[in-house]
Amino acid sequence: MNDRVMIFDSTLRDGEQTPGAKLNSQEKLEIARQLARLRVDVIEAGFPISSPGDFGAVQLISREVKGPSIAALARAVKEDIDCAWDSIREAEKPRIHIFLAASDIHMEKKLRKDPQTCIEDAIRAVRHARSLTDDVEYSLEDVTRAREDYVCKVVEAVIDAGATVVNLPDTVGYTVPEEYGRLIRNIKARVPNIDRATISVHCHNDLGLAVINSLAAVQNGARQVECNINGIGERAGNAALEEIVMVMKIRQHQFPYETGVDIKEIYRASRLVSKLTGIPIPVNKAVIGKNAFAHSSGVHQDGVLKDKRTYEIINAEMIGGQAAQMNLTARSGRHAVRHQLESMHYSLDDEEFADFYNRFLELADKKKEVYIEDLEALIVDVSYVDPVYELEYFQTVSGSKTLPMALVRMRRGDEVFEEASSGSGPIDAAYNAIDKATKIIPVLENYNLRAVTRGRDALGEVSIKISYEGKKIIGLGVSTDVVEASVKAYVDGINKLIKLLSYYNSRQGIVPGK
Repeated sequence: MNDRVMIFDSTLRDGEQTPGAKLNSQEKLEIARQLARLRVDVIEAGFPISSPGDFGAVQLISREVKGPSIAALARAVKEDIDCAWDSIREAEKPRIHIFLAASDIHMEKKLRKDPQTCIEDAIRAVRHARSLTDDVEYSLEDVTRAREDYVCKVVEAVIDAGATVVNLPDTVGYTVPEEYGRLIRNIKARVPNIDRATISVHCHNDLGLAVINSLAAVQNGARQVECNINGIGERAGNAALEEIVMVMKIRQHQFPYETGVDIKEIYRASRLVSKLTGIPIPVNKAVIGKNAFAHSSGVHQDGVLKDKRTYEIINAEMIGGQAAQMNLTARSGRHAVRHQLESMHYSLDDEEFADFYNRFLELADKKKEVYIEDLEALIVDVSYVDPVYELEYFQTVSGSKTLPMALVRMRRGDEVFEEASSGSGPIDAAYNAIDKATKIIPVLENYNLRAVTRGRDALGEVSIKISYEGKKIIGLGVSTDVVEASVKAYVDGINKLIKLLSYYNSRQGIVPGK
């Protein structure tokens, strides 16, 4: 029987701290539900004290998502801990996750506290959290640059205070595998009560070592790994969940450990996180990149056709991806489309499928063939907020010697707004016209366009980031027409922004959790 390693997913907390990533509550809930299908052990849903929106998202996930433990992050102060508990108290399995600096540079420069005061703060915080729940995790921030004697002292103290999990994070991605493994071994040998807690690790990828450092820690006694879908996270990102899980799966002799992860849900989770955060997956990304199962060399192609094992150590179907694609056309019936969705592990009820099939036919009329990537894009091309404004019509005019112009018609309930505007190009003109129609003028901070599939009629996917009154929003849109995809993304962003502003206005003056 292989040792069990717990998978702690921090995509919704540390992952959302990726520059440019911003999710609303419904999008976080959708990802959390997918993480539950993936069967991770713990979902770190957020940092509730950081904003009313984050508190609401954590609370929503705690109420709606069953199976994994739901963790909320808190600093080692009573106000944070109480807020964290208020957000997760309705969870099936709630966990409070407390963190405090452990390295001299963090204590001296950031906290301006001496080591003994930090230990006292840690003990007090863990005791208070343990009075609220039986599952308390304590993280020694920047542990890989801390003094080992001090680390051992803190670990022993917080376990005595009631911590059930002790996390040893490589906060700045500084350590290397041998060094990190030695730290885990030494803590197991030197801390007398370590058998009363699970050792967890949380690695950042600043030197590209997050995955191998995590695995080295497991080899030396860690039994929880904190990681993120697609490796997203602060700075260079965190350890990639899919890589850690698949290393243990493929290299069982080297890493004889088991996780509870359903690997057939990896591909779906990866695509969902990428689409909703607006962060594209690098084509050469290990395990889930577009090229992970692609072969261009004639020698490679010949080998794979004879036996996939010649050049593939992971079968695409293992992770829920598709190696052999069945391409669909406008002549494909409902049964074929539903069958293809089910083979991709998407389950739609009759009403959802009817809406999806209509959008499929619209796309199929524009393209010769509809690929699996197209179907995935259509699945995600639904805003997770009820639209305030609906785009009824738009038209653009542009050319090498023509002033770019756009006309848009928007509906808000029974009201119809029609505006025209010019711009530096057709997309800019359309965005200016939408600004006039909605009377909201956000700042476009980022624009990303990619072809979802191949060919000149490829479906284009646009993700944008807009900001307005300090709020940042991701908008998404897909179409075979890149201008239309761009307009849809902008309208999606405007609708999300309106909902977010309404939420903040309704919560104005209210303390989260009170």
